[in-house]
Amino acid sequence: MTTILVTGATGTLGRQVTERLRGQGADVRGLSRRSPSYAVDLRDGRGLDAAVDGVDAIIHCASAPRGGDDRAAGFLIEAAKRARVPHLVYISIVGVDRVPLGYYTVKHRVERMIEDSGIGATIQRTTQFHDLVLSVVSGAAKLPVLPVPAGVSVQPVDSGEVAGRLVALAAGPPAGRVPDMGGPEVRELTALAAAYLRATGRKRRVVPVRLAGKAYAAYRSGGHLSPEHAVGSVTFEEFLARRHRRTG
Repeated sequence: MTTILVTGATGTLGRQVTERLRGQGADVRGLSRRSPSYAVDLRDGRGLDAAVDGVDAIIHCASAPRGGDDRAAGFLIEAAKRARVPHLVYISIVGVDRVPLGYYTVKHRVERMIEDSGIGATIQRTTQFHDLVLSVVSGAAKLPVLPVPAGVSVQPVDSGEVAGRLVALAAGPPAGRVPDMGGPEVRELTALAAAYLRATGRKRRVVPVRLAGKAYAAYRSGGHLSPEHAVGSVTFEEFLARRHRRTG
């Protein structure tokens, strides 16, 4: 039986990766700070050696937008090297090398750390999840109007489809950086905000807002998009409809 460690196992992506692996009969070690079996805080690495011992692969989904991904990756990489783990699969983001955003810069640094580690690795970059777009527009919809960054398009992808891709990659040999995985459509944020309002029956005026800074300019120029790799199949409207059925 294949044994796979999933970091961030209670998160949006890690939870789905874990479910798919178990559905395929794998022995899954779900690692998170609150895991009943492998409660490890990657920020200090205590307990990692026991978690990685004897695993056939690691799928590294854990991430902290507030910072520290590189430190956590350092602990994970060293533990994996000590345990001679043959395969580390890492989920990254399209545009980490093009968008000058702090979180992206750290994700790109982790990519390089993994590439330089000597561990057999696979790196998968994806565009933003539908879940992230929903979080952005639903949070903005709490205001009297719904503001969105002007001129910015996104290419949201379904996190379940990404989970399936990571599971498939973990079953194969290390492949280095593989082709990007993008959602099926490049859409303006204004259109996605309007789709959210229609799906929820809320009444707001969508207001495009011009922002300043290099990161905003990179988003406007599409540095976070991968239209040539539009391999996802679930649209944002389909994601919203499915979400509404679950919560309705």
